[in-house]
Amino acid sequence: MKVSIIVPVYNAQESLRRCIDSVLGQEFQDFELLLMDDGSQDESGVIIDEYAKKDSRVCAVHKKNSGVSDTRNQALDRAKGEYIQFLDADDWISSDATKLFVRKAEETNADMVISDFYRVVGKHISVKGDIDTEDVMTRQEYGDRMMENPADYYYGVIWNKLFRREILEKYHLRMDRDISFCEDFIFAMDYILHCERIVALNAPTYYYVKTEGSLVAKNMNLKKIAAMKWSVMQYYDDFYQKLHTEEEYKSRKLEILSFLIGFSKDDASIPGIPGTKRLGEELPAVYLFDRLPDNIFVNHYYKSKLISRYLTAIGLRYNLKMEDVAVLMVLHFVKTGATIKEIANYLDRSQAMILATVQKLIWKKMVQIQKVEITNSVYTLDAEAMKIGRDIEQAIADFHAVCYQGMSKEDRIKYQQLEECAEKNIQRILSDPNRGMMSEQTE
Repeated sequence: MKVSIIVPVYNAQESLRRCIDSVLGQEFQDFELLLMDDGSQDESGVIIDEYAKKDSRVCAVHKKNSGVSDTRNQALDRAKGEYIQFLDADDWISSDATKLFVRKAEETNADMVISDFYRVVGKHISVKGDIDTEDVMTRQEYGDRMMENPADYYYGVIWNKLFRREILEKYHLRMDRDISFCEDFIFAMDYILHCERIVALNAPTYYYVKTEGSLVAKNMNLKKIAAMKWSVMQYYDDFYQKLHTEEEYKSRKLEILSFLIGFSKDDASIPGIPGTKRLGEELPAVYLFDRLPDNIFVNHYYKSKLISRYLTAIGLRYNLKMEDVAVLMVLHFVKTGATIKEIANYLDRSQAMILATVQKLIWKKMVQIQKVEITNSVYTLDAEAMKIGRDIEQAIADFHAVCYQGMSKEDRIKYQQLEECAEKNIQRILSDPNRGMMSEQTE
C-alpha cells in the first residue's frame, strides 16, 4: 500500500460525495481511503458505507464524536500506507494530486512534500502558494521560508502536504487533542523537526473551500484568536529553538515573534482581482455527452482534452500560458531547432503570434536563437526549459498510463502496434501533396 488518505467526516453530507469522488477518480490508484465518521448526525455515515460497499479501497469507520484531532489520530493508528495524505470533507483534490505528491517524494527522496492549492470562494478560484522553487530543502531552510510568512495557510494546514508514515510511527507523532486552534500547524512543526529533506511542489493539488462549520473556518473574535495564538506561540517558539543553534535562534528572534502579529490567512479569491478565475476555468472544460456514440470523433475529443489537461498543469507549474507550453513542446521534440514559420504551421497559428510567444520565452530564458538569419532564424530550448521538457515526457507517459490502465502486458503491446500502424496510415494519406499537408520538403 503506497498511500493512506485520511478524511475526518462530521455532518458533511452536502459536500462528502464530491470529496470522495475526487479521491476515487484519481489517476493514482494504489491507496486506501479512510473515511472517519466522527459521530455525524446527518446522512454522512450512510454515504461512507455506500462507498465502502462499492470500492474495496474505501474503509468506513464510525466512532463517537471526539473532535477532528482524535479522529485523525485514530485514522493514523489504522493506516497502512507508506505515505499519509490528509483531506477535509468540505474540499476535494485534483485528479493528479496523489500522483504528483508520490512522484515528487520518490524523485527527491523527500520526507515531506508541500504543494500549492486552489482557494475556492463561491464560484471563483485562485492558486495559492509560497515557495517558488522545487529544490530540496533542509528543515532549517524550510523553517526560514516559513518564518517569512508563518500565518499563511500554506504552512499552517496539513492537507497540502504528504507525510512519511515511517517518521510518524518512529517518533510517535500525533495530533494534540487538547488544542482546537492551529492543531494542524503544531502537528506539521513536530513532524518537520524529524525531516531531513523537504521539497515544494509548484502545482495546485487541493481545492480548499472556506465554509461555515468546516474544519478550518471557525467563528472567533479577534480577542479569542489572540488568546489562542499566545498558547500556540509556545509551540512555535520551541520549534525554532530546536531547529537552530542558540546563536541562530537569537538572530531570528524578532522574525519568530512576528507570528503573533499576523492572523491565519489564505488571501481570499476575489472576482476581478488578477489571478482569480471562475471555478472550472483552471482546467480545460470537458463536456461528457452520454448520448454520443463511441466513435473516432468522440475518442479524439476525450484524448485531446486529457492532453490539454496535462499541458495546462505544466503551464500552472511554471506560470506559463498554453501557447507558451505548446511552443516549448514543439522545440522539445525538434532537437535541431525550428523556425517561426515551422512552429506556426505545426500549431496552426499566425507567425506574428508565434514570434511574440518566442520573444517572451527568450526573455524568460527558456528559448534561445541557435542560428540567426534574416527571415529564418532557428530557435531551440534554453537550459531553463530542459526541466519542462522532462515534464512533457512525463505527461506523455501519464497519458499512456491512463490509456493502458487495466490492460495486460500483451494487450498493451498489441494496442501500441495497432496505434503505430494506424498513425502511419493517417500520415501516408495526409502527406499526399494534393491534400494540402505541408512538410519540410514541400514548404
